[in-house]
Amino acid sequence: MPRLRPSSSLANVRYEIRGPLARRAAELEKAGQTVIKLNIGNVGAFGFRAPEAMRRAIVENLEQSDPYCPQKGIFPAREAVVMQQQSRGVMDVTADDVFMGNGVSELIMMSLRGLLNEGDEVLVPSPDYPLWTAAVTLNGGTAVHYPCPETGGFIPDIEALRALATPRTRALVIINPNNPTGAVYPKAVLEAMIRFAEERGLVVFADEIYDQIVYDGATFVPVATLCRNTLCGTFGGLSKVYRACGYRVGWLTFSGPKEHAREYLLALDLLAGLRLCSNVPGQWAVQTALGGHQSIWDLTKPGGRLYETRRAILDGVARSKYLHVVAPQGAIYAFVGVRCESLPDFSDRQFALELLERKHVLVTPGHGFNVPYADHFRITLLPEPAVVMDVFARIEEVLDGYAGRR
Repeated sequence: MPRLRPSSSLANVRYEIRGPLARRAAELEKAGQTVIKLNIGNVGAFGFRAPEAMRRAIVENLEQSDPYCPQKGIFPAREAVVMQQQSRGVMDVTADDVFMGNGVSELIMMSLRGLLNEGDEVLVPSPDYPLWTAAVTLNGGTAVHYPCPETGGFIPDIEALRALATPRTRALVIINPNNPTGAVYPKAVLEAMIRFAEERGLVVFADEIYDQIVYDGATFVPVATLCRNTLCGTFGGLSKVYRACGYRVGWLTFSGPKEHAREYLLALDLLAGLRLCSNVPGQWAVQTALGGHQSIWDLTKPGGRLYETRRAILDGVARSKYLHVVAPQGAIYAFVGVRCESLPDFSDRQFALELLERKHVLVTPGHGFNVPYADHFRITLLPEPAVVMDVFARIEEVLDGYAGRR
């Protein structure tokens, strides 16, 4: 039979987080090995649980979950998102401005599918969450990566950002708190980014899935509170803050001027209708999740699980002869660098493979986050601190082997 080839649209699409290394890890597990998987922010896999009240809300509404719901989502969920936005000072939103989705991932794909024509450009941070670059590419666009240099704490370089805009630029993506770096952008930087987008008439896409996960007094500033003169789409969901990855519930809220974007928003309504609706049972948890005590704060303060694991990662890096890191101020990851002067031939791909094969630890190589360097890797803050201490001992052994081969 003739060789069955995949679509050419996938030629430049990468997702290293669940790529060849993850497949190799699965093979090792099938062979009986225990692999410590630090490649993905799969919260429930590390013993975290969604609040009991959210599960109860789903159970109590199961009888109403058999039919399709409206394509934008059930009204109580959308109205809860509106109330959260209004509590933050974003007043120009109604339930009609909210789209519920099967996680933020589906909504990212949908928002770009409705916007882009062949060759259109989208400004995406580097490092980025690679779904953004993949989604731009799959929808015929070109991802133009604006630098967020480590020397500046992984904060966007505003002048470099401005220089990258062209007549084909359609949108600006802001990931804050950032995945993979954990950077939390200062208000002044966000204001400069928004003014630039407004000057250019760009749609602003604010990926804020980690909005309430911050450490050491870092302040999260919702982009929509700063955006007045261009359309702003804000992404949020239950996966991270509410520890409910498997519920697959995300939302996209549009604020700012909308009249000029009427055709685009109708296109999104069409796309939402084509997939019929998003997961109905999970949507019933949204109203409960967004109201009342936010239990994530117990995890991010000193003594909390995420905070203490973050501390263990910083301690592990500090003890290492080879590693450095910018302390994450938010999200659930650290983007760890290797000192090239100590290991000049270091390759993040080779290191990650060797760490997996020899020490049964799975991390994501830094190149998978669309950076022009190959001396970083991403690790999640989700395991217990004791596990992290063990992992960094294994990492040091592998890097000692690198040094010994010089």
